[in-house]
Amino acid sequence: MKWIDLPPVWLGLFLVLAWLQARHASLGLDFGPVWADLLGGLLVGGGILLLVLAATEMRRARTTIIPHREADRLVTTGIFARTRNPIYLGDSMILLGLILFWDAVLALPLVPVFMWIIQQRFILPEEDRLKRKFRADFARYAQETRRWL
Repeated sequence: MKWIDLPPVWLGLFLVLAWLQARHASLGLDFGPVWADLLGGLLVGGGILLLVLAATEMRRARTTIIPHREADRLVTTGIFARTRNPIYLGDSMILLGLILFWDAVLALPLVPVFMWIIQQRFILPEEDRLKRKFRADFARYAQETRRWL
């Protein structure tokens, strides 16, 4: 059952909800002409890029990418110098991008709900573990680098 409580599963659930809303409950609403498709595509592409950059940096540092596991190293380089949570930010960008692409207007509130759930279920517990393990280094990093953007 542990595999169910992973960020990609949460992302998949929210994507299904957005797609269902667009497909079966659109109420004739849409974002208008091509701009939403273009912006949606850029967000999805940017989100995937963030995921790849973060995974590469974590692999280079030889630490786990799997939530709920103890990190071997505090990664503060590369994309992690810009945001403490590039993978979760990328997930959020993918969700928003597909909502725009699918014209799932009524699904827009899913984005902040998704971000809140990710923060409560994953980010805060991860940060607590990092604080305990890397004390002053994490405190300095958290002061210099924002959690999301």
